Amino acid sequence: MRILLPVEGQSQYATSVNKKYQNSACGPTTAYVLLNYLQPEKQKKSINQLYQLLGCTRIGLFSHRMIRNMKKILGPSYEIRNCSLNDALKEIEAGRPVAMKFDRYFSLHFFFRGDFNYHWVPLIGFEKKDDDILLIIHDNGGRTRESQIREISYYKNRKILSFVKITPKSLQQ
Repeated sequence: MRILLPVEGQSQYATSVNKKYQNSACGPTTAYVLLNYLQPEKQKKSINQLYQLLGCTRIGLFSHRMIRNMKKILGPSYEIRNCSLNDALKEIEAGRPVAMKFDRYFSLHFFFRGDFNYHWVPLIGFEKKDDDILLIIHDNGGRTRESQIREISYYKNRKILSFVKITPKSLQQ
């Protein structure tokens, strides 16, 4: 079974993103994409504003800051927390994308080869395949290209992946 949510991606290298932020704007870009999907009528914050509000730094956005500051942005009507792969897949099945982070540095897997070393992306779908799960993401773009949908092997990246779910409390299952 393949699930793919109709999430519109965004490039962290878009001309609207401050050039000083672009290299480390994957976290705010991921938050921007998720907020646009979860509450399109309310989301008015730019990636630049989210960069500041989330407490992003030149080396990126730490998970605890993403969670703490997204709680401040969205308020008490949302549950925002780290979750397991199974919880993340349930969120996708319920129609909600998840923030996913590759992190070989702070997970202390310095020599582990994943698809990214340190990078936040929106997880927008998945497909179970034999002994693996293909995670479908928007990759947040590059200097010369827009964000694109990619399939990432969970098994290949499992040691360096973490997930953050953002669930409206009225919709929790």
